[in-house]
Amino acid sequence: MYCICIHNKLFDVVKKVNYIPVGLGENKFSNDWLKDNTDKNISNKNKFYGEYTFHYWLWKNYLDEIEDNKWIGFCAYRRLWLNEKKNPFDIKQSLNNNIIQHIPHEWEKYDVILGDHMDLTNIKWIKVIKYGKISFLRNPLVIFKKKRKIRFQFDMFHGNGLIDKATELLNEKDRYDFKNYITNETSYNQGNMFITKSKEIMKEYYNNIFEWLDKCEKAFGLNLSGYGKVRLYAFLAERYLPFWFNKYSKVMEWPITFYDLRNELNEK
Repeated sequence: MYCICIHNKLFDVVKKVNYIPVGLGENKFSNDWLKDNTDKNISNKNKFYGEYTFHYWLWKNYLDEIEDNKWIGFCAYRRLWLNEKKNPFDIKQSLNNNIIQHIPHEWEKYDVILGDHMDLTNIKWIKVIKYGKISFLRNPLVIFKKKRKIRFQFDMFHGNGLIDKATELLNEKDRYDFKNYITNETSYNQGNMFITKSKEIMKEYYNNIFEWLDKCEKAFGLNLSGYGKVRLYAFLAERYLPFWFNKYSKVMEWPITFYDLRNELNEK
């Protein structure tokens, strides 16, 4: 399990749960970390691509060395996989007892594990008013919760019409299906996180996602500002990831919890 972090001080916390600490971006990390700025990399684009600068590094430099049929996964210092399907995070227990440490037997019949769904229908009206006036005018039917689709939520927070333009840049075999996905679904698997035992599925996913993001970058550039837009390529990937894996592999959903690993430092 690769645990993606932006704080050097979390190294011991990550190692204690037997995960591999990954350091991203411009922050300084000791040489003990696995970092996205070595060998062939796009680390300089981290603030735009988020965790995908590490996925790029893994794809280009290390993926061929990974043993096939061996589970490999990704989490982040504030998003972690729970250790059981229906087990809520218990702050009173040790971190190791809360998060994935062993492969559950339920996984064996599946190719890919994705996080549980994030529901978009309960977006509060105060957020619609603050962020989504134009999006609302484009689609007044979002007054009804069931009409608040992936496309509407993306327009609200990341730029009106950007996901439509990005969709047109997708390869032909996915373009129509992805458009249907974002205009009809009211939730998506959260977190830009996945776990898989298939190196070939990973390769195919990386080939597709980076081909698309490269086209998007050429169209939209890197002159992006504001949290909602500066990480545009990570947000686009977050919608594409569950679409692609559900279309091309056998998927099981598994719960993700929000827990900041920096809390473990406060416990010491």
